[in-house]
Amino acid sequence: MMELKNVEISHNNRSRANDYVHEVYELVKKRNPDEKEFLQAIREIFVSLRPVFAKHPEYIRDGILERITEPERIISFRVAWEDDQGRVHVNRGFRVQFNSELGPYKGGIRFHPSVNNSIMKFLAFEQIFKNALTGQPIGAGKGGSDFDPKGKSEREIMRFTQSFMTELSKHIGSDMDVPAGDIGVGKREIGYMFGQYNRLKGGFEAGVLTGKDPSLGGSLGRKEATGYGTVYFVEEMLNENGMSFKDSTVIVSGSGNVSTYAMEKAQQLGAKVVACSDSGGYIYDKNGIDLETVKRLKEVENKRIWEYRKTHPHAEYHEDCSKIWTIPCDIALPCATQNEIDEVSANMLIKNGLKAIGEGANMPCTIEAIELFLKNGTLFAPAKAANAGGVAVSAMEMSQNSMRLAWTAEEVDQRLKTVMKNIYGSCKDAAERFGKPGNLVMGANIAGFLKVANAMVAHGIR
Repeated sequence: MMELKNVEISHNNRSRANDYVHEVYELVKKRNPDEKEFLQAIREIFVSLRPVFAKHPEYIRDGILERITEPERIISFRVAWEDDQGRVHVNRGFRVQFNSELGPYKGGIRFHPSVNNSIMKFLAFEQIFKNALTGQPIGAGKGGSDFDPKGKSEREIMRFTQSFMTELSKHIGSDMDVPAGDIGVGKREIGYMFGQYNRLKGGFEAGVLTGKDPSLGGSLGRKEATGYGTVYFVEEMLNENGMSFKDSTVIVSGSGNVSTYAMEKAQQLGAKVVACSDSGGYIYDKNGIDLETVKRLKEVENKRIWEYRKTHPHAEYHEDCSKIWTIPCDIALPCATQNEIDEVSANMLIKNGLKAIGEGANMPCTIEAIELFLKNGTLFAPAKAANAGGVAVSAMEMSQNSMRLAWTAEEVDQRLKTVMKNIYGSCKDAAERFGKPGNLVMGANIAGFLKVANAMVAHGIR
């Protein structure tokens, strides 16, 4: 296996590496025209990997970049379903099985109108490195549909989800591909999919899906894992730099699972969270967000965030959720969706004294925004490292299902803390060894890449 070593890089090796990375990027662009999200993810990681190929030209010989950027399998299928009025609707389903070098494909299922081939490939590509960083034996995949669960009845969601699983069941299994939840897919949808899968297979395969209800084989702590994990990672980063969440002002975008539990853990660590959002707008509460109100609105009543003001009239509600980043804060945790912080928002955050940012969502900052944060010395925790807590606990759920065990919430949380601490250490070490100390973006990309690349070399060309 390749080890990280501080070695001299010749000019020829550096030039060859730059040429190789550029050539492969142009090839990927040619093969995937107009897939902007996927190409953005490729570009972001390619910039980090040049020094890896300069130090290890043998990876060029083995065509690692060409192979790692091409999904092993892309599945697209029709999902026909009937609404409560008897009308037939057709949506498109996807599963991108991107890389299985480290284990069975692992990644969430997203139900959202924005879902398309590019977004699925970007999410699955990011999952390769995120999953590798966890140290768990899991590969990378992602799936979903352009179905919008908003405004649908319980029965409509059940019928759609069962139809979706009828096709997906042909391509998944506990030792092949283990999906989980994502945007629009919670324990309810996972439950319907799990029931349909076992109905079709005529048995009970506990480990085929993760994110199940804890009373039905799911792991305690899974709902909280991505948000908690993001905060645990940022906490390590802050501590390393003589800072902490205690007495810090924090903004968290979104109000779903990731956002809610990032807010909860930040508050537990002594932070004052003053704003959160949904797709309609954002709430600013100078006294600190009342998390129980947010949980009631979003998890129980399924209402919009503007209704927070009904019980907290002193709070401010503003339309246009992107303006949440105009509020001064010490720490920003973007937990909503991809590309929510652009160059303009990044400039505003920096101008208002931002000290640190932790990506709770997948690729929530544009490349230009990331470059600005790094240039201005803002501590930056990249998504593929900081939001790996969710998939880490999903892998723990797989282990519990396999062993027919159920760990306590405290056991899961302690394991999650250890995983996030180890991920931080891996990113920090890789950044230092490749000449970019403190650059956790580069560190995360390199550390995750090396684990997968070494496996690809060991397994031969396939």
